[in-house]
Amino acid sequence: MRPTFSLLITTLLCLASTVSVSETRSPVVIAHRGASGYLPEHTLEAKTLAYAMRADYIEQDLVLSKDDHLIVMHDIYLDNVTNVRDLFPGRAREDGHFYTIDFTLEELKQLQVTGPFVSVLGNPLPQYKQRFPLWKSRFELATFEEELELIQGLNQSLGYGVGIYPEIKKPWFHLHEGKDISRAVLKTLKRYGYTDRDNKVFLQAFDAEELQRIHAELMPALEMDLPLVQLIAETEWEEKRLPEDGGWTNYDYDWMRTPTGLQKISTYAVGIGPWHPMLLDQDGQVNTLVAEAQRLGLKVHPFTFRADPGQVPERFDSFEDFARFYLEEIKVDGLFTDHPDKVRALRQKRSLHND
Repeated sequence: MRPTFSLLITTLLCLASTVSVSETRSPVVIAHRGASGYLPEHTLEAKTLAYAMRADYIEQDLVLSKDDHLIVMHDIYLDNVTNVRDLFPGRAREDGHFYTIDFTLEELKQLQVTGPFVSVLGNPLPQYKQRFPLWKSRFELATFEEELELIQGLNQSLGYGVGIYPEIKKPWFHLHEGKDISRAVLKTLKRYGYTDRDNKVFLQAFDAEELQRIHAELMPALEMDLPLVQLIAETEWEEKRLPEDGGWTNYDYDWMRTPTGLQKISTYAVGIGPWHPMLLDQDGQVNTLVAEAQRLGLKVHPFTFRADPGQVPERFDSFEDFARFYLEEIKVDGLFTDHPDKVRALRQKRSLHND
């Protein structure tokens, strides 16, 4: 057993003894890339710690390798969380990025994973300065199968029933590369028993047309019926790109935040995942997006709530105030957070206060 895992298992057992089984399960706490505020995101160690912190759901961002393995990675690039530039210096594409899809699983397993970093004058600096230090200990990329087996194994041995919340990353890019990532994700989910709405799973994507394809074509063909969540981006984020005049243009996401758009989403999804500022108007007041969505029966799970310095909006005195505002004033149905322990503690405090 690696030393990091030994420490996490000890932490898990200690935390397990302190959690009340009668605590309310709503709104849900979604561990964004695992307990990524404490350990490198999307590593099995970060997912184990998220489990120990009793997140209701643990998120998996999914991309494909060259040899068609589903890799748990936030982006289609390896650049800012691994040492790929050192191990495979000649493997970048013309745009300077190292793409996961250009590497086999055997090659990807050679990489060391660290927390997200930015390059300044050729030197890597942590994106979040107070998190786990860069390049310390030893972390590696995991496959979707490895993570599902970890979570299901812990569910069996501890009996908590923690759910999964996979995201299909940039299906338009994978299709352009000749790979149907959505079909691969669904087949893997089915193989591990996630087939219908009785399972504790949400499947999410930023790609509306791909979610509609999953809903109307892929899931019926595979005899599956999973709850889908439409993620909402700002158009300039380039979460989806469309071919235009020999080049590419950004997909326009503005329609999703209109009553007509929400009505359309409700025909194929059970929820939306907006960026948290999208729930406020220009004056900082609560807008109608949550009320409109919930009126249509859509759950609202905004992202991403971080307790790091500089990540809490200035209007709030603390991370707790930040999260409480969205839970109690806006009344969202759950939160994506890098710090699941902090949101669980707040939810438990609210539950005891309500009692």
